[in-house]
Amino acid sequence: MNRWVLVEMLQQSVEPATITTTTTTTTTQASGPVSSERFYSWVLECHGFWHNAFLIIASFVFVLYLALQAKQSLFKLSHGRSYIIISYYLSLWLVTLLNLAWSSFQAWECSSGKLMAWNLLSLFTTSGMLFLEVSLLAFLLQGNNASGLEALTRTFGISGIIVGFDILLKAIYLFAFGIPLFIDSYDATQHTKWNLWVVHKLLLTVVYGFILFMYHSSWRERLPARPAFYKYVTIMFILNAIALFACGLTGSGAAFGFWLYRVTVVCYHAFYLPLLYITFLADFFQEDDLHLENVYYSEMKDAGFFESDWD
Repeated sequence: MNRWVLVEMLQQSVEPATITTTTTTTTTQASGPVSSERFYSWVLECHGFWHNAFLIIASFVFVLYLALQAKQSLFKLSHGRSYIIISYYLSLWLVTLLNLAWSSFQAWECSSGKLMAWNLLSLFTTSGMLFLEVSLLAFLLQGNNASGLEALTRTFGISGIIVGFDILLKAIYLFAFGIPLFIDSYDATQHTKWNLWVVHKLLLTVVYGFILFMYHSSWRERLPARPAFYKYVTIMFILNAIALFACGLTGSGAAFGFWLYRVTVVCYHAFYLPLLYITFLADFFQEDDLHLENVYYSEMKDAGFFESDWD
């Protein structure tokens, strides 16, 4: 009798060890497929491989370029002592890193557990890019005398008020009304969402159109004498006009409008920050003479930009 009791005790002591070993083996085998599934969803799901890869590569290349130019840029900034350029350069770095994160975590948009994180990341990234965009517009509209601490305060003050109101409005739409502003899917029933984007793109299109009108009128002498600004305004006017058209089509139920809207979003996140750098900062870091206002005027006069030069 004691012998059978001893055998049963030995069997009971062996079975948990067997179960533990089996569980450990199963967990080890399962970790591989789980990791592979996460990588697959991060790269291929949501908007697709080429969409995600294009955004990630474009954002990473620009961050790499800024990093390679950082030493030279900081040297020029320390000697130039331009409050506007220093503030804009630091803001550009912050927004560029946010945009890289936004481009890298596209899979969050299609993951139910990451919707809150995706909305917050999208809100801060787009607001940061809008802040740079509005700041440059405010600088342009201040004319040729925009320099110094006073101009910096005025430029960033105007931009902060506008972008702060934009953040508040979008936060109300997102968290109070539950409208998925940053979840891009073809859903023409979300009329409130697309109406908001129509108004947003319309305002930007009107502002860029007004600046283009100034460039072709007698008021152009009030704008900074820099051809790159004119090219920048033209590109942004076209991009926002296309985005406005796309949002209107999507809101009316056209699938082509949603595809066109996604193209404008990809182009904006991939190319806007490099365009901004080329337009506003590149010459400052490449030019030996840091008093660029006189250089800009000389360049425009040589090009015959001002009508008064012909008198």
